[in-house]
Amino acid sequence: MTILLTTLNARYAHASLGLRYLYANMEELQAQTRLQEFVIGARSTDIAERILINRPASGKFIIGFGVYIWNVVEITQVVAILKQVAPDVVIVLGGPEVSHETSEQEIVRLADYVITGWGDVSFAALCRQILQGPQPLMKIHAGVQPPMDALRLPYQHYSDHDLRHRILYVEASRGCPFKCEFCLSALDKTAWPFDIDVFLAEMESLYQRGARLFKFVDRTFNLNIKTSLKIMQFFLDKLAAAPHDPVFAHFEVVPDHLPDALKEGIQKFPAGSLQFEIGIQSFNPEVQSLISRKQNNEKAADNIRWLCQHSHAHLHVDLIAGLPGETVESFARGFDQLYALGPHEIQFGILKRLRGTPIIRHTAEYQLAFDPQPPYTILANKDVAFADMQRLVRFARYWDLVANSGRFAHTLPVILGEQPFANFMALSDWIYASTDATHRIALDRLAALVTRWLQEERQMSAEAVAAVVSQDYAGQARHKQGAAGDQSAVSAAPAQAPKKATPQRQSRHLAA
Repeated sequence: MTILLTTLNARYAHASLGLRYLYANMEELQAQTRLQEFVIGARSTDIAERILINRPASGKFIIGFGVYIWNVVEITQVVAILKQVAPDVVIVLGGPEVSHETSEQEIVRLADYVITGWGDVSFAALCRQILQGPQPLMKIHAGVQPPMDALRLPYQHYSDHDLRHRILYVEASRGCPFKCEFCLSALDKTAWPFDIDVFLAEMESLYQRGARLFKFVDRTFNLNIKTSLKIMQFFLDKLAAAPHDPVFAHFEVVPDHLPDALKEGIQKFPAGSLQFEIGIQSFNPEVQSLISRKQNNEKAADNIRWLCQHSHAHLHVDLIAGLPGETVESFARGFDQLYALGPHEIQFGILKRLRGTPIIRHTAEYQLAFDPQPPYTILANKDVAFADMQRLVRFARYWDLVANSGRFAHTLPVILGEQPFANFMALSDWIYASTDATHRIALDRLAALVTRWLQEERQMSAEAVAAVVSQDYAGQARHKQGAAGDQSAVSAAPAQAPKKATPQRQSRHLAA
């Protein structure tokens, strides 16, 4: 008998916290349980082959898949292959993508069992039934939410290889008290904390083993300030004891809740040790009210401005385009307002219809049209036509390449001028018209495109453009003769290393 816990991560650097929770809570079945992770993009047949290597010579083989919005298509293919070549294997699904609207999903049809919601202890319980009998009669099993102190924490199951090469996801709490309708956490009744002393003891163990990068997946890190301060002090103590061997911590914070005690602690962190993910999503009060998002915009703006001016924290601030009631014009105003506050990155996201989220209640009134294929991105609504939504999608892509990459730090203010959204949209439209591409644009080609746009559309001289753009690169400006005449381009060598991509956000539905 063998039990295999597996999933397809978005990137190799991401280590599944959910699988490790399941493994930690397998109890007497842990000795027969293995953990195997893959990365999206691999051939489905290769993944199936590697999974079946674990198949025992006799006895049952149970495979638990963690299914998320980013891997459901590929896991569906893997499950279909497994059921063709090894129909006797028992396949159990869990995770946010299969926790809602299960009856209409092909992957659910193919699998033997599904656990919805919390799977930490429910997966082991289902395995016992499968192995010991009687066989479960139902295909769909609602996960049981145990008391937080009854959960065994998973951190010892990060391997030494994980500690050296991968991002470590950790959580001091689960759930969220807010009800933002685009988020699965809207279904939570509240936020549930782990015992802070037990949690910090686990963090100490990870640190002693060599962990230096900690990504907190708590939705509301700064909700309980007393707890937040204890966690921050843990990292400050490490930084003070070994400044030559610094730690890095990433937190998601509520933007309008930053009391003085927390500000005092934040100010103590040196550069390069602290990152905040801040969800603004929209500055439009009418939209916020419509989607049940409570946010004091004035306080949120003041706090972002303070963090930029008085701390060394790296700020990654989120906006979502396509929300019901949000027009292109109101989104543009919010974007300009946010840019003026000075965050290091603006993550320009496009609304997605996550299964189970309450956002669908607005479908008829606001004519919400979503792509039926994952990740279920909005295609249009009554305020934003399909063509304009596509322009916003391209804006988001080019914004990542030009602004969030950090490779055009000196050039970006010149591009944006006094109208950041309008000017970048003009650049975005021009790049797409010139290339018909949003991906696989090499850095030197992108630099040449930006250079051409500044010359041709903004009427800047070749010398002025070269003087600005070359500051962002180690090489000097060079000139190319193209079909449209002389153009300035630049060396492809960036003046600074590109920033590491922000890890994917882990779901709170930590099922198989």
